[in-house]
Amino acid sequence: MQGANLLKTCKTIAVVGLSSSPWRPSYGVSEYMQTSGYRIIPVNPKETEVLGEKAWPTLDDVPEPVDLVNIFRQSQHVPEIVEAAIRIGAKGVWMQEGVIHDEAARRAREAGLDVVMDRCILKEHRKLADTSLL
Repeated sequence: MQGANLLKTCKTIAVVGLSSSPWRPSYGVSEYMQTSGYRIIPVNPKETEVLGEKAWPTLDDVPEPVDLVNIFRQSQHVPEIVEAAIRIGAKGVWMQEGVIHDEAARRAREAGLDVVMDRCILKEHRKLADTSLL
């Protein structure tokens, strides 16, 4: 199952594009992941706090180790996010449904990161939980 290893080994997820608006997909997905035991770090220059966590303007500003970078931004922004994920030493990048950038995915893989593209982290987590693979 795509992303299973990341979901099993990663505990701290920086969510790029996380909004404080409860009706936004980034909020609902991140809230689910947080209640499932993951540490969520919001990354959004327009936010100060989301889901009880301090928000950071960029990945480079996050002052602690990040295991996984979950991307809720338009595809054209992915390359710069992938480069930041490489710089901060993340284990992987997860591009949500509809977020696709083959060249950035290749770059991430070349740098040793695991990559999931065009998949919802919540849906993949639920599949694993339902099959007791987590």
